[in-house]
Amino acid sequence: MVGAPAGRSGIVGAGAGRGAPGTVAVGGIVGDGGRTGALGADGAAGASAAFKVTRTVSFFSGTLDVCFDGGVSFSLMRGFRIEMATKTKPPGAVKHPSSSVADFATFSPRELGTWNTARGRPLSAPFAMSAEKTAITPTRAQDFPEWYQQVVRAADLAENSETRGCMVIKPWGYGIWELIQQQLDRRFKATGHQNAYFPLLIPLSYLEKEAEHAEGFATECAVVTHHRLEAVKDEATGKTKMIPTGELAEPYVIRPTSETIIGAAFARWVQSYRDLPLLINQWANVMRWEMRPRLFLRTAEFLWQEGHTAHESKEEAVEETRMIHRLYEEFLRDHLAIPVIPGEKTENERFPGADMTLTVEAMVQDRKAIQAGTSHYLGQNFSKAQNIVFAGRDGSQQFAHTTSWGVSTRLIGTLIMAHSDDDGLICPPRVAPQQIVILPVTPKEDTRQAVLDACQALAKTLRNQTFHGEPLRVHVDTRDLGGGVKKWEWIKKGAPIRIEIGPRDIETRKLCLQRRDQPIATKEFLEKEDFLQRAGDILQEIHDSLLTKAKTFRDANIAPCDSIDTFHAHWAKENPGWLITPWAGTPDEEDALSKQHKVAIRCLPLDKQNEPEAACILTGKPTRSRAIWGRSY
Repeated sequence: MVGAPAGRSGIVGAGAGRGAPGTVAVGGIVGDGGRTGALGADGAAGASAAFKVTRTVSFFSGTLDVCFDGGVSFSLMRGFRIEMATKTKPPGAVKHPSSSVADFATFSPRELGTWNTARGRPLSAPFAMSAEKTAITPTRAQDFPEWYQQVVRAADLAENSETRGCMVIKPWGYGIWELIQQQLDRRFKATGHQNAYFPLLIPLSYLEKEAEHAEGFATECAVVTHHRLEAVKDEATGKTKMIPTGELAEPYVIRPTSETIIGAAFARWVQSYRDLPLLINQWANVMRWEMRPRLFLRTAEFLWQEGHTAHESKEEAVEETRMIHRLYEEFLRDHLAIPVIPGEKTENERFPGADMTLTVEAMVQDRKAIQAGTSHYLGQNFSKAQNIVFAGRDGSQQFAHTTSWGVSTRLIGTLIMAHSDDDGLICPPRVAPQQIVILPVTPKEDTRQAVLDACQALAKTLRNQTFHGEPLRVHVDTRDLGGGVKKWEWIKKGAPIRIEIGPRDIETRKLCLQRRDQPIATKEFLEKEDFLQRAGDILQEIHDSLLTKAKTFRDANIAPCDSIDTFHAHWAKENPGWLITPWAGTPDEEDALSKQHKVAIRCLPLDKQNEPEAACILTGKPTRSRAIWGRSY
């Protein structure tokens, strides 16, 4: 922060001029009695004497403690705010608080300029906000898949494991999954479902009983063939190798899904119609080999819930399938702020072995689709394979009608791609591990404890409030780090609300509020009591704004299509959105068209199956059905 020659605009504000020794000119630090100081715009080196704090100057929405006789100590924060941080100033240089380099400080991205502090002149015009810089590179527009990976990394959500295709879910990412799990679990239990747990290892013979189902997962299965390891010492190298031995009489498949093993249990538990319905859910991990892993979206091992139910009649089982389908739609909308298209899969896209598969399809910011959750009516296919038989009301032996349904950690990947921006994750409030993060601003040691006490008191009061029936999750960041460093960590992690409190705020009983759904530099200064009354409402406003933005984007990128020529031309575009078309093609015709353009029918939307009659885009046959086509992850 430097002064400006007389008569010219200064760095901090307009009209700054030179100051006398040890004084502050509005718009810059001026020292040396008439020459600009250490960071002078004329390039002159400043004095290296010890500095002392002389006064605090209001600076846009923040404050700047100006030091002389000892060491300029400040840091720049993105936007227009400056905070103090104690550092020693070498002759002619200022060290950025988060940098280990003494003679060169780079305040970026989107900070207030880049400075060569050794030479004492800016490399770019003071406060010039030229090229837009972002915390995440590349940006969404430059390289969406890589942007996604960088958001996962910057938000500290997960990382690749040494085990190929698997991931380590880190505390912030697992915190999101725990909240998804808890909130979904309450909904399941409210509809009469109970949790249970079934074996990870499934005998191969169980899969062979349901050939169509097994064939659908065959290429993804991991198989256990031995039951122990034997230590063998290599005489040439002296190293010990572990050799699999003890071949199993029957191999086990590591759970790719649990229909077969749970079906075997249901066969033991169900004897009479009085034992039905049987409503079971399992929270577990599954294994499906993945050749092109992507954190949260496609990994060899992932976490999920899988519901499995058995019913007396087809009508009851179909209603269960549809009820869970609605539950998923509502959960994504009301908890994750993700709007979805609810629909039915075509025969080609059904779950292996199912009579009907219902899906909720989400559009993310590169206009691709993500299958966010599915609910399957399995008919009597699995009950016949697993012999789930019961004595009916008339005494006859009948096969049960079964369902299965599930969502997974893929929801986290969907959330990231749906909401996040070029500065990191934006986390919907209901699944944010910390909904409100309080950042103490402590420029002076003699006021530090008072600021920390005020922050903790605010946090305690907020935690007594609830948001959608749960106590507010509030964190006070007291780490010994620069204010800018902490602020940007929470921006990248997507904390919905950030609060800053400094010494002056204690006196005025105000606080600085920043919302993650708004531009980074946007700030609102509220009375403390006003914020306490509005905290829950603000979180709901954030949720609603994310949902509205995502829905507006999705709807703008679904185009009607009534001709095959338009259909062909659409997929030649870069990042095309979805198409909704009249459809009456056969599975083979659908498959050929899908392979031609590397697309698929995402679903037959439930509310678009009785439309005015129109010609199928491929066959020309009249149809009332509409299909949504898109590319997907």
